[in-house]
Amino acid sequence: MDLKEAQSEPRESMDYDVVIVGAGPAGLAAAIRLKQLDESISVVVVEKGAEVGAHILSGAVIDPIGLDRLVPDWRDDPERPLTTEVKEDIFYFLTEPNGIRLPNFGMPSLMNNHGNFVGSLGLVAKFLGARAEALGVEIYPGFAAAELLFNEDSSVAGIATGDMGIAKDGTVSDRFTRGMELRGRYTLLGEGARGSLSKIAIKRFALDEGREPQKYGIGLKELWQVKPEKFHKGRVQHSFGWPLDNSTGGGSFLYHFDDNLVSVGFVVHLNYQNPTLSPFDEFQRFKTHPLIRDTFEGAKRIAYGSRAITEGGWQSVPKLTFPGGALIGCAAGFVNVPRIKGSHNAILSGMLAAEKLVPALQAGRQHDEVAEIETSWRDSAIGKDLKRVRNVKPLWSKFGTLLGIGLGGIDMWLNQLFGWSPFGTLKHGKPDFATLKPLAEVTPISYPKPDGKISFDKLSSVFLSSTNHEEDQPAHLKLADPSVPITQNLPLYGEPARLYCPAGVYEVVYENAETKTNPRFVINAQNCVHCKTCDIKDPAQNITWTVPEGGGGPGYANM
Repeated sequence: MDLKEAQSEPRESMDYDVVIVGAGPAGLAAAIRLKQLDESISVVVVEKGAEVGAHILSGAVIDPIGLDRLVPDWRDDPERPLTTEVKEDIFYFLTEPNGIRLPNFGMPSLMNNHGNFVGSLGLVAKFLGARAEALGVEIYPGFAAAELLFNEDSSVAGIATGDMGIAKDGTVSDRFTRGMELRGRYTLLGEGARGSLSKIAIKRFALDEGREPQKYGIGLKELWQVKPEKFHKGRVQHSFGWPLDNSTGGGSFLYHFDDNLVSVGFVVHLNYQNPTLSPFDEFQRFKTHPLIRDTFEGAKRIAYGSRAITEGGWQSVPKLTFPGGALIGCAAGFVNVPRIKGSHNAILSGMLAAEKLVPALQAGRQHDEVAEIETSWRDSAIGKDLKRVRNVKPLWSKFGTLLGIGLGGIDMWLNQLFGWSPFGTLKHGKPDFATLKPLAEVTPISYPKPDGKISFDKLSSVFLSSTNHEEDQPAHLKLADPSVPITQNLPLYGEPARLYCPAGVYEVVYENAETKTNPRFVINAQNCVHCKTCDIKDPAQNITWTVPEGGGGPGYANM
């Protein structure tokens, strides 16, 4: 049987009231809230990770407002996922080789982390998954939502999971299994930043019309077990500045939690201009700073991961609703950039969607647009959280790190005290893929070799992410025009995919390395950690990230 014939076979179909894509905080919160409000509503959650939490990656300092509203008894649960409360807030501006500690009293109160918790967002997802299943929610991990299904009137009818067992050459292997259709009266997309189905829905229904371009950052994170004398439980440390220059936005975090564990992370805003910049190598260089390195001397690196972060905020959130469904969580872009937090808003957005869907379902509605989700979020706790910080990102991008952060701080104070900003609501300008300068206009960045103790290479890091894909499958990273990387991106930008990818997926290989003749563009899809940076930053917008076979990708344990 050839592929075309195999894919013409009908798929098994299951019907639900609500189909949810993504078992992250937003999707699980929506599922739980639906069941809390009406236990008769049938709900299914489909998750591309091998288990709930496998693809969840965040800092994470978590504002408990979402958990408190969704599951008020979570603090009393012996299986509670968060046990470390923030005890100490530290802010640094780093220079080479020094750093200036910023006074806490100068920070707007919204930047205060006391009352928040440090821990693993993956474990939070597992906790919420167990709560959801106890309420009767069906959760299917290891099944990637690969296709949106539409009714004849173009409304969304549900999703289809991807076919499994298609060989790399496009033929049908002996393990071929047809995907399944999960049809719902409503479909919620909670895939996280730059979700593949969310991207399709946004384009098909013009959900971003009249909104600012979505902005993104790439976040890189490692989990370390440090020596007891270097551990300060409940310490939260943030910094900006070195190793990034003043025109490149980003920052770092060190979070101490549980038993001698430290999460260290680095974020680079993806509107950077120098095509020779490597976010991964900037992260490794950051850890060598004297104020940072000491924490990790003699420590053990346990895990590594990376993912894109939505940064556009208030003015970039697309229209949430479309006929038959809605966007929730980071698929919509509810991250508060200055606070480096989004999980609280993700939970709240899932709850809000559920609370508006229940009356529609009880009234017998289906496949229409539940506009109440869109019309209510800006006046909710989510909107209030995002509106007061709406100008921090555009000010940073326009004026650079030093002046931009200073102006952003003043703007946050004015918003906090008076609910007013002298800047109004600023625009973001160019999308991130359009910000790179040609090689001829920049000074190339040279990175030191990793020492294997504090700094590391990409491949050893990918190993720690537990990333794995079925090798005999088509690459899930699609090139619209296979010639573009070599004919356009290489001469103009040095093919930046080989640098912005944090997992060594993309390479330019030469027939003769010395003379650099006959270059080829190579995609090592097996390495992909599903960060989706390539889909965002490729200057030609030639790369599309799609889901691989379900269960493939990273396996983030306690990340």
